[in-house]
Amino acid sequence: MRIGGLVKPGSLQRGDNLLVQFAVTDGKTDIPVRYQGIVPDLLREGQGVVAEGRIESGGTFAADTVLAKHDERYMPREVVDALKRSGRWQEGEAKGSGGTVR
Repeated sequence: MRIGGLVKPGSLQRGDNLLVQFAVTDGKTDIPVRYQGIVPDLLREGQGVVAEGRIESGGTFAADTVLAKHDERYMPREVVDALKRSGRWQEGEAKGSGGTVR
């Protein structure tokens, strides 16, 4: 499964053994994400992200892959459209909080 959106401000946490946790949000719904490994340098709060993995029984998305996105040229079109509809997207920027599940 693949999810995409923006890393929710205030949600990014780094732990021991390369554990990274954050939430992907569209401003209405947040999806908690857990990833163990090295993340891209561009991964930060308010920035676009795409994660591939599976949803665990507790509702957390266990990511196998995390890709940081810096603008709409690299984000799936449906994610950009959802961000624009929610009012969370500024043309040419990836600021704010927004996203969608794909």
